[in-house]
Amino acid sequence: MTNETSLLDRLLSTDRSRTLLVQRLALGLIIFPHGAQKLLGWFGGYGYSGTMGFFTETMHLPASLAFLIIAAESIGAIGLVLGAGTRVAALGIIAVMLGAVFTTHIHVGFFMNWFGAQSGEGFEYHLLVLALAVPLVIRGAGALSLDGAVADRLRAGAAPILHPGRA
Repeated sequence: MTNETSLLDRLLSTDRSRTLLVQRLALGLIIFPHGAQKLLGWFGGYGYSGTMGFFTETMHLPASLAFLIIAAESIGAIGLVLGAGTRVAALGIIAVMLGAVFTTHIHVGFFMNWFGAQSGEGFEYHLLVLALAVPLVIRGAGALSLDGAVADRLRAGAAPILHPGRA
């Protein structure tokens, strides 16, 4: 096994835990609407242009970081649901949540603004998202994942499919 294949195997390998499957689906399905707001303007969102403008002009984030946030919450969420690139997608969500906590929500406190009495939203939602994402980074995608299927193919010697010119 080459170093490249070994790294890919470590990135994609997972046990077949149904608990990880549930966590992965919950995280992907919860995050996707937020990503769809930012990318597509669905669910009352501003779409790609509006979100990029907000992140770059109002929040003064670099455009590359704004793009990564939108990608993590939209494409990453789809990857989570499919179990494709799970560790990378979950790591992206972790980065987004930590960034949101420390730039926007920590000064408000723990609780979300259930009764409209606070100046913003607290960070309790973000902690729940982190609790779902961290095990996916550590243990992988779980049952019924594309990551697991590709890792199985790699271990079975199907690597030439990924690199057709190699024997």
